[in-house]
Amino acid sequence: MKRHSDSTVTPLQHVSDTLTALIKVAIQSRPAGRIKSKKQEKPLIIMGNGPSFRDTIDNHLDILCQNDTLAVNFAANSPEFFQIKPRYYTLADPLFFEDSDAENMIALYDNLNKVDWQMTLIIPVKAPVKVKNPNITVERFNMVGVDGARWLKHILFDSRMAMPRPRNVLIPSIMAAIWLGYKEIYLVGADHSWMKSISVDNYNHVVSIQTHFYKDSNKELGRKRDLFANVKLHEVAHSYYTAFKAYHTILDYITPKGVKIYNATPESFIDAFERRDLSYLRTSNND
Repeated sequence: MKRHSDSTVTPLQHVSDTLTALIKVAIQSRPAGRIKSKKQEKPLIIMGNGPSFRDTIDNHLDILCQNDTLAVNFAANSPEFFQIKPRYYTLADPLFFEDSDAENMIALYDNLNKVDWQMTLIIPVKAPVKVKNPNITVERFNMVGVDGARWLKHILFDSRMAMPRPRNVLIPSIMAAIWLGYKEIYLVGADHSWMKSISVDNYNHVVSIQTHFYKDSNKELGRKRDLFANVKLHEVAHSYYTAFKAYHTILDYITPKGVKIYNATPESFIDAFERRDLSYLRTSNND
C-alpha cells in the first residue's frame, strides 16, 4: 500500500479514515441541492475576520468594493459591511442557528435583514433559515468533514456531500467558492495566528485570546472564556492541526482543477497557498 502523503497518519489510520468517511456521509450527509457553478469573470475575495483585516479595509477598500467578496460570522456587524456589500456570506457554527438573546447575534440578523443588494447566504444543509430578506438567496452545504483515500474524498467534495474537516468557517467558505466556479480566490483576514495567543495559567487553564478586526462584546469574550474552561492544551493543539491540514487537503483538491488560491493575509500562519499581495488586483484591473 502506498503510504499516505500526511506523514502523521499511518497506513492503518488511513484505511480507518476512509471507512469512517463512508459511514459519516451515509449517516450525516443530506442532498444539498446544486450550487449553480458558472464561469466567474471576477476573482473572489474571502474576508476572514482576523485582526489584519482592519489594515486591509484601510488600505484596500477600493479593491474589496470592486471585486466579488464573501463575508463570514459577525462581519455584518461592522459598518464596512454596508460599504463592501459582499456577494456571499457564510455561517457555519451551530451557534448562529440557535435561539439567542445575545446582543451581537441580534445585531447580526438585524443587519442581514437590512441588506438591499443581491446576496447569497451559504449555510449547513440542516440549519434553519433565520433571515427573512427577499434580497438574500440561500445555498446549502454538508458540514461533514472527512479524511481518508484521496479518490474518495474528491468524489465526496465534488458532490458536496462532504468537505475537508471544517475546523473553522474559512474551510466551507473556500469550498463554496470552488463549487460556485471561481478559479481565482484570495484570502484576507485569515491570520490564523492562534498559536501566538495561547498560554496556560498557574491553575493549568488554557487561555486563548483570539482577536478580530472588529471589537467583540464583553458577553462574547465571556462565552469564549467559558469554551476553554475545560479544554486541555493537547486538544487545542490538535484542533489547530486539523485546520492547517484541511488547507493542504484543499490545495490537493484544487490543483488538477486549475483553481488558484492566493493568501493575501500578511503574516498568516496558513502555509498551504501561494502568497500574493491584494494590491495585485488593483494593478491587474488597470492593465
